[in-house]
Amino acid sequence: MKNEFLLALGQLAAEKNLPKEVVFEAVEAALTSAYRREGENAPNIYAKIDHESGEIRAYMQKAVVEDVLEPNVEISIEEAKRYKPNAAEGDVLDFEIKIPDNAGRIAAQTAKQVVLQRLREAERDAVYDEYVGREGEIIVGTVQRVEPRQAIIELGKGTEAVLPFTEQVRNEHLRPGQRAKVILLEVVKAVKGPQIIVSRSHRNLLRRLFEMEVPEISAGTVEIKSIAREGGHRSKVAVYSRNANIDPIGACVGMRGSRIQNIVNELTGERIDVIKWDPDPANFVSNALSPAQVLEVTIDLDEHKATVRVPDSMLSLAIGKEGQNARLAAKLTGWRIDIHSQAAAERAESPASFVPFAPGEEADIDVIAEVEEIAAPIPEPIVIRPVAPAASTESESAARDEDDLTFAAAVAQMPVPDRDERESEDYGEDRDDDDEEYEVPAAIVPEYKPSAIRFGEDLVRQSEAEELAKKAAANKAKAKRAPRFIEETEEDLEEIDYSGRIH
Repeated sequence: MKNEFLLALGQLAAEKNLPKEVVFEAVEAALTSAYRREGENAPNIYAKIDHESGEIRAYMQKAVVEDVLEPNVEISIEEAKRYKPNAAEGDVLDFEIKIPDNAGRIAAQTAKQVVLQRLREAERDAVYDEYVGREGEIIVGTVQRVEPRQAIIELGKGTEAVLPFTEQVRNEHLRPGQRAKVILLEVVKAVKGPQIIVSRSHRNLLRRLFEMEVPEISAGTVEIKSIAREGGHRSKVAVYSRNANIDPIGACVGMRGSRIQNIVNELTGERIDVIKWDPDPANFVSNALSPAQVLEVTIDLDEHKATVRVPDSMLSLAIGKEGQNARLAAKLTGWRIDIHSQAAAERAESPASFVPFAPGEEADIDVIAEVEEIAAPIPEPIVIRPVAPAASTESESAARDEDDLTFAAAVAQMPVPDRDERESEDYGEDRDDDDEEYEVPAAIVPEYKPSAIRFGEDLVRQSEAEELAKKAAANKAKAKRAPRFIEETEEDLEEIDYSGRIH
């Protein structure tokens, strides 16, 4: 009997995923409530269960007083000293009593309700303690059901999370049974238990996915400075490398785009722009407007504004569809961006303005921190022209420093010995005159690294179109090389002179 009772309690603890101590306390509280309801003259009875043998014992508590008014709950000092020699007024003594043989129907029903209530409270507390310190983590869940204003995500062990409609991706259609990665936003204690709120459109979900896919980010070598995201449509990520030998954009993209492709697949084809972060706000704003080319960036520190001038052909690309590109660039940099074309700037027309954060919208903490760090030492105003320089003339190239020469230009300027000097016996030996020594220049062309890269469905389609164009060009060239067979008529054969071919 006792062993079966202990086995039943252990099985109950395993099913509810609770410690055995919690289940024992719930059953003890239930038995205590039943015993108190059974005996009206014993209000201070409580029950205890031996964890080793499973034996149930009942105890009655009595308070030590000088004058006893309620014999069921009080005991005199003289009588209390018979059980405890140093008993004093105010002490509480426990006396073991006989367990009631049979409990009534009401007592049994009370015990059942108490057990269920205690176990339910213990389950809620366990769920709250498990998720309360995990805000900002990625959790893999299964879509249980989809409702008009929310979706219910099962996180395992019977725990459910709420994915509100505002935190869902607009062009994503969830279906029951689908596995999805969500980010934990907050855990709130409610009347019916803890409520877990998760999100699929928060920018920190993109940050955690980059940390999972890119080892350099998880190791701290490459750092994500800021993220601007419009869930399901497009995102911009500013990255920075603490090691000069590591390209932050290449580390995020991976070999043939393998790393970022996994992130794009997880976000159902969302376009991602990886931007190189720059401590200079003008360069940073120029990179953030990629893929548009920028002619000039003027920084106004007092108004915290960046005025950008772009070519006329790049104005629509810089602003983007419905202002999406410029709006994300403003969020990414934290600066208000005013964009106007070159022709509009000459006519002094008002530019298109984009603010970094709408009223009531949360700002990225990383952006605010970086702005405070770089705002002080920058003079006012700042004008930077990141456009590539035009081809220089001969006089300008002659006036360049030796450090700016390319390897090909240095070799072209190098004196070449004539044939007689090369055929002499002492050619190539050490000479006393250092000015006449034949030296090879060490100028090397610096490696080109892009400041931004755009990755998404448009690049995939563009690469497929390029491959089809290459195949069509190859087939066309192959057709040109193929011999042509011309059908000749009898009149053409009669006009051919065979006299010179007869031997």
